[in-house]
Formats: sequence, structure tokens, C-alpha cells
Amino acid sequence: MITFPCAKLNLGLNVVSRRADGYHDLETVFYPIPLHDALEICEMDADFPSVPDCDIKVTGIDIASNDEDNLVSKAYRLLAADYTLPRLHVHLHKGIPSQAGLGGGSSDAAHMITLLNSAYQLGMDTEKMERYAARLGADCAFFIQSCPAYAHGIGDLLEPLGEGIPQLKGLYLALVKPDIAVSTKEAYGNIHPRQPEKCCRDIVHQPIETWCDDLYNDFEEPIFDLYPEIGFIKQCLYDMGAVYAQMSGSGSSVFGIFREAPTQVAETFAHHFTAIMRL
Repeated sequence: MITFPCAKLNLGLNVVSRRADGYHDLETVFYPIPLHDALEICEMDADFPSVPDCDIKVTGIDIASNDEDNLVSKAYRLLAADYTLPRLHVHLHKGIPSQAGLGGGSSDAAHMITLLNSAYQLGMDTEKMERYAARLGADCAFFIQSCPAYAHGIGDLLEPLGEGIPQLKGLYLALVKPDIAVSTKEAYGNIHPRQPEKCCRDIVHQPIETWCDDLYNDFEEPIFDLYPEIGFIKQCLYDMGAVYAQMSGSGSSVFGIFREAPTQVAETFAHHFTAIMRL
């Protein structure tokens, strides 16, 4: 069986407070985009000499680990502790760049949960799968349904945007991921929590032309100070005609939203990962 985990954008990201447990409360809007990995499972032969019960092979771009630290393997072990599962071969083909703020690893883990639930008739409903996913990472639960949602808490409390964000439909998205890895620890280390004047949940329903004045990613300022190239990419997207541009998550990918299909993106950012898609 095969499934296709999608990437996400953060439309606004505000770090509003530091928690007693050392984590941070935040507010963001998760928005799925048509950029995918591929995740395939098949059962091992009884005589196959594999030590782990979940034998994973990773191919594609930015090849992630093939060992038991992979989030897909962790998702398998999480469910195997509560359900009877066969030993599996897993092939994960990466089309979503890693350390990009696009949630690729979280999406892979969540889709492993939904794939196992379907393939082996585990009988979990959406809420139960989301609870399992949340144990693997703050944004993993979002990918169980992969529908536009307002997220708060540490990113694990989801309020689906039932109507989605209609004004994005039919627009074009340009995505640029430089060869820069921003660690989550590094990103949070320079953050000064604050409550935004407007909640991103409300801003995303305004005309897109107003987003540049109202919709912020709090990680941008400290990350741009550390890696000016990322800020340069954002400005380039505006210079190319984007109606809105922002870094996604804690970076390092930057996206621009365009009313017409942008040209010269691949040429302008020849040494970076780029993708153009219609929303």
C-alpha cells in the first residue's frame, strides 16, 4: 500500500509565551500544499533477516536517516506497542526538503499512522490517530487530516478552518529552499515571545494584499539576522511580483504567493530547491 504525505505552510507564526515546561505557546495557521513524499509499505517474508521489525529505505532529495530514529519507524513502534502489526518493509521517497519548515517528517509519521490503520483495520477514529500523532511531534496531528487549521498551544491544538482559505484558490505558490539548515533549538533561542495585535486565524480571511502589513512570522527577524540569504530570498520574491511572501515555520524555506504564474524562479535561485504549484 502507498500514500503520499503532503507538506504544509505556516501562514503567520506568533510565539506568544514561554511555558513552565520549557516549551512555547504559539499561534499559527497550517495550510497544506501539493508537494509530496511517497510512503509505501509491504510485509516482510517470515525468513527475511531484518533486525528491526520496520525496515526502512529512504530515497529522493535530502535523504533522511534509514535507521530507527526516523519518524516513520517511531510511528510504527508507537502503534506496535498497542496493536499487533506484521514486520514491514517501508520505502520512503522524499520530495519534500528536510529542515525547511514544511513539516515533511511530521507528515510522513502521521501518514504512516493512517496507512497502518487502514491496511490492518486497527479501527482508530480520527481523534485517536491525532492523539498518537501528537506524541511524535507538535505538528504531527495536523497531518492526520491535512486540512487548513488554526493551531495553538505548542501547535498541537487544532481548530479546522471549515471553509478553508478561499482567496488562495487558483493562485500560484513559489517555494524556495536554500541549502541552509536551521535547527529548532537555534530558532527558539533568539525568540522574544509576545502577543500579536491580531490573531493569524482572523488575518488569513482578510484580502491577501493586507497580509504583508498584518501577518508575521516571529522567527523571521532572528533567523534573517543569522542567515541574511533567507531574508534576501523573501525580498526577491516580492521583487518578482509576489502579493505575499514569508518564511515557513522556523525556516529555511520561503514562499511567495502570486496571482500569475511566476517566471524565472528556477533560474533566479539556481542553486536552491525550488517548486511552483497552483493552490
